Amino acid sequence: MNCSFMDGTVEQLFAEVKRTSEGKGCVTDEVMSALNFVFQASLLPALDLVDNKCVTHISSPNGRTVYQVIGSSGTPYTLCETVNFCCCPAYRYAVLKREDQMMCKHFLAMKLSEALGVCKQEEVTDKEMVSLLAQIG
Repeated sequence: MNCSFMDGTVEQLFAEVKRTSEGKGCVTDEVMSALNFVFQASLLPALDLVDNKCVTHISSPNGRTVYQVIGSSGTPYTLCETVNFCCCPAYRYAVLKREDQMMCKHFLAMKLSEALGVCKQEEVTDKEMVSLLAQIG
């Protein structure tokens, strides 16, 4: 399958999540059905992370930003919005090895939280941001 086509389709789906949830705080059944079709097994665990407010958008004075998602086991995962990568075991296995999922629950939770506008916000120093960026990968 054409990867750029799929990336565009996924981005349109997140844009639709944002559009339909604005002012309502929830998405339509049609959008939820589309999310379930595309993300299948990782959707419910990701929604659980969103519901439990496990996603934090972290920014620093120099303009760098990352997201931190606290996994269901309590492990923090640091993610960049523009790079579909997570250091969790599920990402390595399901996304990279088996290639049967597009993203892990942590990355999906980050994208959904951002689209829904429910990310916690945190500011850190530039030095703290460097430490967070070192955790990626």
